[in-house]
Amino acid sequence: MYLSPADYQAIWLTLKLCSLTTVLLLIVATPLAWWLARTSSKSRIVIQAIVALPLVLPPTVLGFYLLLLLGPNGAIGSTLELMGFSHLAFSFSGIVVASVCYSLPFAVQPLMQSFQDMGPLPNELAASLGAGSLDRFFSITLPLCRGGFIVAATLSFAHTLGEFGVILMLGGSIPGETRVLSILIYDHTEAMNYAAAHTLSIGMLVAAFVVLSIVYSAQRRFAQVVA
Repeated sequence: MYLSPADYQAIWLTLKLCSLTTVLLLIVATPLAWWLARTSSKSRIVIQAIVALPLVLPPTVLGFYLLLLLGPNGAIGSTLELMGFSHLAFSFSGIVVASVCYSLPFAVQPLMQSFQDMGPLPNELAASLGAGSLDRFFSITLPLCRGGFIVAATLSFAHTLGEFGVILMLGGSIPGETRVLSILIYDHTEAMNYAAAHTLSIGMLVAAFVVLSIVYSAQRRFAQVVA
């Protein structure tokens, strides 16, 4: 099946969105997961529930409230416009924010579990030998929790790849800006262009299978090395 330039544009935009979202999620989720794994604060349950909300909320609900918040009349959108910037609704930056919010639990939960499995002892021993916080993170935490980071990154990428409702609500279907693969497949189906929709859907199915196969293979190899 011949793919049009618009199809390739959507593929590139999707890969760009998935990659950027994954990087941002690892930056945001790492300290959050570390705090959740170590804290005894009473607010832990509340924060965990907030992080996990995208797992149970319909994507359209999350997208609707993000649209209200990031649009021209929203608290964040109007503030950005007062500062001379554009609001984030119907923009690539907007769908990046939406993707980070929607995929946050897929990054936080594997990291939190990995930090809990590691326990505090390795870092406490390193601290007693004079290792600083950054040194402990890169020399102790990162190697011991590498499997958790692999799972978090892969699940974040794969989940972003399949996002639809939250992106449609906040970003619409603007070519080159917000029309990612999931939106384009919907557009093709609506236009009864089933051949193109089928080709792109098969491509996403194969990509998702390959990504998950990679993470399970990497986890198995890492477990063997640790053992």
